[in-house]
Amino acid sequence: MRNFLLNNRDELIRRCKDKVALRPSRGATREQLANGVPMFLDQLTRTLEAEDYGDVAAGLRISGPSGGDGAALSEMGVSATIHGGDLLGLGYTIDQVVHDYGDLCQAITDLAVQRDAPFSVDEFRTLNRCLDNAIAEAVTEFAAQRDLDLARQQTAAENERLGSLAHEVRNHLQVAKLAFAALESGKLPVGGSTGAVLKRSLNSIEGLINRSLATVRDATLAAPCSCVFSLAIFLADAGRVAKLYAADTGCALRIMEVDAQLALEGNRELLSAALGNLLQNAFKFTQPCSEVSLRARVSDAWILIDVEDRCGGLPDGGAETMFKPFRQGFDDKRGLGLGLSIAKRSVEADGGRLTVRDMPGIGCVFTIALPAHMLA
Repeated sequence: MRNFLLNNRDELIRRCKDKVALRPSRGATREQLANGVPMFLDQLTRTLEAEDYGDVAAGLRISGPSGGDGAALSEMGVSATIHGGDLLGLGYTIDQVVHDYGDLCQAITDLAVQRDAPFSVDEFRTLNRCLDNAIAEAVTEFAAQRDLDLARQQTAAENERLGSLAHEVRNHLQVAKLAFAALESGKLPVGGSTGAVLKRSLNSIEGLINRSLATVRDATLAAPCSCVFSLAIFLADAGRVAKLYAADTGCALRIMEVDAQLALEGNRELLSAALGNLLQNAFKFTQPCSEVSLRARVSDAWILIDVEDRCGGLPDGGAETMFKPFRQGFDDKRGLGLGLSIAKRSVEADGGRLTVRDMPGIGCVFTIALPAHMLA
């Protein structure tokens, strides 16, 4: 089978692309296709080669064991996971994600019959194991990314509700201030209609605050969502969003590759939001036509995720006040100055640290430090 795949690689890819083209309103970039059929074929071929030489351990590192053990994420599992996230962005449904790999299985089988290429039972088992693992990881990430998208939509809705709350409180407060000013003149009785207006405004503010506190209390009592997840996939997810910032600002984005076995443990949604905030700020303040880089490394049992920009360096004292609420390190006042403070709390909630290192005249580096884990 290995020689068959090597000799017919281009034909198999072409057949799969033809099948995808038959689906309405579906398209894929070159990068997204690279994480799909071509990469899967390469990994399958290398797995078969390792098994031909009797190196079972190497084959499992590439394609993973039978049974779809998510804790033993393999090289194939990482790329399939990234591919699953990409397919969600293209508008695929879960059944279409499965068909994406099913098309390849069908293409291999059909072409093998046409060219009378015999495969051994063990080779068919390897093919089925690889397809099973790839489909499982792609579908799992597809569902996870879909859930994240829903969470982002819910966050946007919460922000809208928060804005509405602030607007209502401000309106009631303004009425209360006007009523108090009128009473303060001493010309109107407190027990009169103006006093009643003041009382109603204060009661309305109290009601809004009590309802908001009840909502916060219920959310605080909810169990935290913590899990172990792949660092490579985490960075790939952040990179997909960062590319939108890069395209919008005209700056370059550079993402360094990481060991596929490295993992993080924590609330993936909150950590993703924290990293996204750092990347958004980097593109917001980096100099035009410059570069933002995203990289990760291991140091003393810690995983360090760096976001480096070319903002020209921080203002005097900026590093000391950067993470305080409502503090903004530059003259841009479009935000509230809460993003970095929230990001810092999210990282620290999972036992990590968020720091910044100033590079005067060049830029700065924000670093998320979290305990290192390895996928089994």
